Amino acid sequence: MVPMRRLSRSFLAAVVLSLLAACAAMTGYEPLQVSVAGIDPLPGQGLEMRMLVKLRVQNPNDAPVDYDGVFLRLDVQGSTFASGVSDERGTVPRFGEAVIAVPVTVSALNIVRQALGFMAGGQPPQRINYSLEGRLNSPTFGSTRFQSQGELALPAMQ
Repeated sequence: MVPMRRLSRSFLAAVVLSLLAACAAMTGYEPLQVSVAGIDPLPGQGLEMRMLVKLRVQNPNDAPVDYDGVFLRLDVQGSTFASGVSDERGTVPRFGEAVIAVPVTVSALNIVRQALGFMAGGQPPQRINYSLEGRLNSPTFGSTRFQSQGELALPAMQ
């Protein structure tokens, strides 16, 4: 019994040391840079609109990022507008980039809420604020979160 207990303690110590070494290796990690590369329409159902959002993901780190599943949420003017998931898997190479396609759903209620918000302000907005948040799920441990925000200029209405 005693040798087995020593073996389990040694194993536990090795696991803890490995985890600490992995955390130490992550110290210089830069966040992924994510931008929308394109949006294509998809068939919807009932009171929803569907789109295929193509994300350009840039990895400014010296290690590749493997992913197995993607989550995406798009907020417009501070409110959730669209969200989606994909079971796509792949790798964003070190100091490289990849395009990841995620189907998203926009509820008709979200469209109406945004339209009412625009009309409540009197003048149509010249710019729309958006933020993009998501997660690349890791096939091994944890996940990599990303975030992007910006402003879209709208054409002048006459």
